[in-house]
Amino acid sequence: MAVVIGAVLPVIVKHFLLLLCLNFNSSLTQARKWESWKDKYPFIKSASSFSSSNAWSSGSESSKGHNYDYIIVGGGTAGCPLAATLSQKFNVLLLERGGVPFANANVSLMQNFHISLADTSPASASQFFASTDGVFNARARVLGGGTCINAGFYSRASKSYIKKAGWDSKLVNESFPWIEKQIVHRPILAPWQKAVSDGLQEVGISPYNGFTYDHIYGTKFGGTLFDRFGHRKTAADLLTSANPEKLDVLVHAIVQKIEFDTSGRKPRAVGVVFKDEKGNQHKAFLSKRKGSEVIVSSGAIGSPQILLLSGIGPKAELKKLNISVVLDNKFIGKGMSDNPLNTIFVPTNRPVQQSLIQTVGITKMGVYIEASSGYGETEDSIHCHHGIVSAEIGQLSAIPPKQRTLEAIEVYKRNKKHVPQEAFRGGFILEKIATPLSTGHISLKSTKIDDSPSVTFNYFSHPRDLKRCVDGIRIVEKIVKSKHFTTYAQCDKETLDNLLNMSVQANINLIPKHTNDTESLEQFCKDTVTTIWHYHGGCQVGKVVTPDYRVINVNRLRVIDGSTFNESPGTNPQATVLMMGRYMGVKILRERLGRAAGL
Repeated sequence: MAVVIGAVLPVIVKHFLLLLCLNFNSSLTQARKWESWKDKYPFIKSASSFSSSNAWSSGSESSKGHNYDYIIVGGGTAGCPLAATLSQKFNVLLLERGGVPFANANVSLMQNFHISLADTSPASASQFFASTDGVFNARARVLGGGTCINAGFYSRASKSYIKKAGWDSKLVNESFPWIEKQIVHRPILAPWQKAVSDGLQEVGISPYNGFTYDHIYGTKFGGTLFDRFGHRKTAADLLTSANPEKLDVLVHAIVQKIEFDTSGRKPRAVGVVFKDEKGNQHKAFLSKRKGSEVIVSSGAIGSPQILLLSGIGPKAELKKLNISVVLDNKFIGKGMSDNPLNTIFVPTNRPVQQSLIQTVGITKMGVYIEASSGYGETEDSIHCHHGIVSAEIGQLSAIPPKQRTLEAIEVYKRNKKHVPQEAFRGGFILEKIATPLSTGHISLKSTKIDDSPSVTFNYFSHPRDLKRCVDGIRIVEKIVKSKHFTTYAQCDKETLDNLLNMSVQANINLIPKHTNDTESLEQFCKDTVTTIWHYHGGCQVGKVVTPDYRVINVNRLRVIDGSTFNESPGTNPQATVLMMGRYMGVKILRERLGRAAGL
């Protein structure tokens, strides 16, 4: 039990830290490598390049001599493949609130994975937020979305999930390879991942399925967005498949609301209002041609937020903020769910190679077991001041958040310098609930699109979720005690005791800690819950959108992303969300053009 309760320094929460000190020399090299990205993507421009002379408005023409058949709000995991596909036949405008990933070494390099997530500056590829549950979280803010800031793991949804979603299995099986051929790699299995894989099999998570993209019970290793040199591919790379003559991509284009024509029986989307990086406001309108649509692909936080700000949502909530009601729908922002994650830090007697998610154990108990290793081995990283919400050791966790003064930070910094480097050696075993029954909601805090809404997930409010967490932790206990960890485990009693003492105070979230964590696995699950960023819901099928993702009772408006999910697909959702963008792009083209779509 001692090693199990030694859950300290979770790599999963490194993304919430305030980055104030690390300076990576590789950034210049990376910038030079990508200095020609503008030649490769001539259709990507800053939002401020838009001007009234472009005349992008209903009944008039753009600088390219046409109107937009599709305006896609959000250039993320679904938005990029969707835009690339629709541009094969139609004029598309893709609006992304963040910048480009290509010259950003913190996005492109695996060794910098935690740095992008730790950066809370306005220019960061990730946007920090904390749910009302007290769990730190992040939203992507970059072209490519979550594929730019996640751990890169790629694993398809199960066949039963595909069937339950009502998707065409033939088109699904065509869409997955379209993604995989362009941006997915087979990983070189790291030693830590091999040890966890062997441990999973030893404790009965079988059979061993080797390398596969498929969702199969047992132990396997899946695909990755990182190549063998540790360079990341993202959804933004899929834009190389777009028709450059029919696609415009604007970065730093923050969509504030959707515009509607409410003169008919149902409200009809006609365009969007957005601001550029200089704060100037613009409007972009759809073509009047039949079939033109605004498609929201801003993710499980962004999509319901935009609908609410546009006047679609619970009438009473909208009126409180003086938002004109376009459509009363009580389900907007409801059904929010996040797959709770609990991690176990296993100290080792030597440094371990860095690895992100590669191995996964797919159990029949409703939990997934994954692994990562090798974070924080450098002296600079260990002794770096990561700020007031630092989770590295947690010296500040005993101090109430409002009392975390600059003086407290200075004490923290001094104490951290004396932590032995050996305390940071080790790997993590992650336990994630597959399909949580606990749900929450999103509500607006203001009418400003830049303000993250209030998000509540209600982790472990359903007793079944808590039971499955305990079951998962017990699996991890068995893995740690398996023979495959005898060469890794840091068995020195003094070191283990130090880690135990630190783990009790580990500042991995804002949830009050209890003194009986070492005795109650239920309490341990509640107190050490974090996120693996697989939150979903808010615009669910059957409540907010139809099975073909049209917003119910609104014309010319769809939502295509993870906000429509009732449950997260597979062990990690990004493969399915990427596929969904391609799938729906092809489906829309076929519905509109028939055989002429040629897809």
